[in-house]
Amino acid sequence: MEKSKVYFCKEINSENLIKMYETLGVKLTGKVGVKVSTGEDGAKGYLKADLIGPLVKKLNGTIIECNTAYPGARTNKEDHLKVAEKHGFTSFADVDIMDGDGEFKIPVHNGKHLEYDIVGENFKNYDSILNLAHGKGHAMGGFGANLKNQSIGIASRNGKAYIHSCGKTEDPNEFWSMKNEQKDFIESMAEAAKAVSDYLKENNKPILYITVMNAISVDCDCDAHQGDPVMKDLGILASTDPVANDQAFIDMIWNSTDPGHTKMMERIDTRVGRHITEYAESLGLGTTEYELVEIK
Repeated sequence: MEKSKVYFCKEINSENLIKMYETLGVKLTGKVGVKVSTGEDGAKGYLKADLIGPLVKKLNGTIIECNTAYPGARTNKEDHLKVAEKHGFTSFADVDIMDGDGEFKIPVHNGKHLEYDIVGENFKNYDSILNLAHGKGHAMGGFGANLKNQSIGIASRNGKAYIHSCGKTEDPNEFWSMKNEQKDFIESMAEAAKAVSDYLKENNKPILYITVMNAISVDCDCDAHQGDPVMKDLGILASTDPVANDQAFIDMIWNSTDPGHTKMMERIDTRVGRHITEYAESLGLGTTEYELVEIK
């Protein structure tokens, strides 16, 4: 398979975020959904309004999210919108909690664990998507970037339960008590991400991938008690390939000279996190082989 291009910029600011989008050479048009994590109430690492606001406004984008499967401040549309407002997202864009108005199923092709993916009802309203991820660790997945943002992130509350349970239940009250192999959960996330990609392709809806590697904590933005960053900011990655983009993020952690990178490596490997890119590649979602192109 041909190598994918991954663009990289060291300095993180709103101007460079726009430049990275423009470098990808694909214009997102029509009703644009920008998928970000709004961050759990109490978290601090989520992408901030002053950083992403100018790009979202340039796209005339809507912030899109879905409710959480775990108990917290974002389990329903009304409460979730309050958190989004508190975190500054409503100051520069409309916010759509997509499963606040229901959900629908999209097929998973050639999956080992999932027969389908369940996504927020309003996902079908968007003509193009920007998967704008915050690169950080994650208590269950090891790390979170574009693949997690596309799988768990776009899944409805019931869809999240279905992914977490590796296809055993859609009930958010049930899946916590179920025991699954960690590798199976990682593969289920990849299968859901591929389902979203297939759905968009089948409907001629483009998607682009950007990961902002700042405030890198071993904890996710979904953690109300998110720990402080363990390593210095790495920069911005952008690609049309989510597998390559996630692989570049992993490689940058491994190749970093920052002493804190060992904490991130431990978090990722104790959760079999690196398996997501190789499994996603086996599904045909993208390639782990990439050419890194630095943008000054």
